[in-house]
Amino acid sequence: MGNDITFAKIPETLDEFRALPQAAMATPFDTAAMTVLAFCVYPKNKDAAIEMLNFLKGPQPLSNYDLQFIRDRFMDKDYVPRSYFKGAMPDNDYTPSEPLTVSPFENPYSYENEGYAKIFLQSGGADSPRFVNLRKAKDGKWYLWEQYILVDVRQPESSNPWA
Repeated sequence: MGNDITFAKIPETLDEFRALPQAAMATPFDTAAMTVLAFCVYPKNKDAAIEMLNFLKGPQPLSNYDLQFIRDRFMDKDYVPRSYFKGAMPDNDYTPSEPLTVSPFENPYSYENEGYAKIFLQSGGADSPRFVNLRKAKDGKWYLWEQYILVDVRQPESSNPWA
């Protein structure tokens, strides 16, 4: 269905992140997958995750509003970004299959606005796909413009008080 993009592991530093082939941001799919990866770093190392996101944002770094929004979203839901990896479902506490695989995809409306791309990601804990908006810069790279992937997904089974 999508463009499978695999990662051996979640990077721990900005240097590791930038060393990934997808960090060239040559396609909107690469940048979308890298966005998931950066958010997966946040629960363990907020500063590194912010550096990674700012790398993806390119000429327009995260605003104070963005930073507050991200902080709020991670209060008690560190599993949301993991839910975009293949195999990560509520019943396995969003434990992804290995290698880590993200499958971003487009639809007929993905390129409605010139220079922008709306790329979709399916979460194992949501019925409908979420999306990121990307913007192509003069350097030919696709930068993260807006993200709508940190929205609620179903709780992991381990946090269900009834099961």
